[in-house]
Amino acid sequence: MAYTADILDSLVPITQFNRGQASRIFDRLHTENQLIVLKNNQPAAIILSPSEFQRLSEIEEDYILLLEATRRLKEDSSSTSSREDVMSELGISEADLAAAGDVVME
Repeated sequence: MAYTADILDSLVPITQFNRGQASRIFDRLHTENQLIVLKNNQPAAIILSPSEFQRLSEIEEDYILLLEATRRLKEDSSSTSSREDVMSELGISEADLAAAGDVVME
């Protein structure tokens, strides 16, 4: 949750870009996730750090997948299989899963 002080600290007047301070502004993104560019005292643009952009992109992708999964479950719940059924079909036990350790997906 953004606090008022954090939002105020992230405001950047567009005139700073006109005064040749773009490099300094972009350097701030090493420590801040986003900056709000003001034009005529109104928000005109938001600049995100690469890590914040990646984080938000992943949230969006997860949400789209959740919506698709929910839609599929509503449309035809008869074709789903329980976890236990799938594990039995594949001959996998809880011990096998525990022994496998963590899986890292990129």
